[in-house]
Amino acid sequence: MGARILVIEDNPANLELMRYVLTAFGHEVTTAQDGEEGFNTVLSHRPQLVICDLQLPRVDGFEVARRMKKHPALHGIPLVAVTAFAMVGDRDRVLKAGFDGYISKPIEPESFIQKVDEFLAHAQRAMGSPTVHGVPSSAAATTRPSGKRVLVVDDLAANIDLLRAILASAGHEVSAAASLAQARQSAEASAPDLVISDYHLRDEDGEELLRWIRGHPRLAHTPFIFLSSTLQFAPAPVEGRRGADRFLTRPIAPAMLLEAVAAHLVTPGAI
Repeated sequence: MGARILVIEDNPANLELMRYVLTAFGHEVTTAQDGEEGFNTVLSHRPQLVICDLQLPRVDGFEVARRMKKHPALHGIPLVAVTAFAMVGDRDRVLKAGFDGYISKPIEPESFIQKVDEFLAHAQRAMGSPTVHGVPSSAAATTRPSGKRVLVVDDLAANIDLLRAILASAGHEVSAAASLAQARQSAEASAPDLVISDYHLRDEDGEELLRWIRGHPRLAHTPFIFLSSTLQFAPAPVEGRRGADRFLTRPIAPAMLLEAVAAHLVTPGAI
C-alpha cells in the first residue's frame, strides 16, 4: 500500500532521486528543501516516515530531530538521516541526536528501498516491482531489458544515479562516465545506442564530446541529448546549429525524459 514519506533534502538531484525511487515503489512522497520548511511539513502532513539530510539551510537536520523528538505528537514518527559519514563517531552522534537510523550517501537506488522498508510497518512497505507513476504507455516502466544501451555523462554522482534509476525503469542498460576521457573510453569499448550528456562538466565542455562523437566513423550517427540546469538555450538553435538531437533542461520530469529517450532510440538523427 505504501507510506506517506517526507524527504527533506536541499540538493535537487538527491531530492529528485529519492522522490522518484520512493514514488516508483508506491509511496506518497512530500518534499522540503530546508529544515524549517521540513519541520513545518511534519506538523501539517504528519508523515509516516521522515528522511532528512543533516546539512540543511536555515535549520539543520539535528535541529529537526530535536524538535520532532520533544514534540508529543511527532516523537513517534520514524526519522532517518541521509548522510555521508566523514568522521569517526558521526554514526553515534546521529543516533544520539534522536534519529532512528541512517542511510549513507551516495544513494544507491537498488538498495535504497530495502533500507527504507526497515523503518516502516509491514503494511506500509514497498511491495513487488516498481510502477512509475505518470509515465505514459509509450514509455512505461518495465523490468524487461530493452536491448538498448545509454551512455550517461555527468560529473555529479547524484545526477548519474537519478538518470540510471529512470532509464533502468524502462529496461535500458546504462553506462556512466564522469569525464570526457571516460566517456570516450566507454563509447569506444561498446558503442551506445544513445548518449545523454551534461552540457557543462567540471572544467570540460559537453560540446567537445559531441564533436568527437560526430567525427567518429562508428559513432557519428549516435543520437545525442544534452541535459543541463545551467543553460536555457532555445531548443532550435542548440539542436540545429550544434548538432545535438535534443536539448533538455533540469529539473525534468521522468516521463518527459523517457519520452525523449524513446523517440531517439526508435528514430535516430536530428529532429
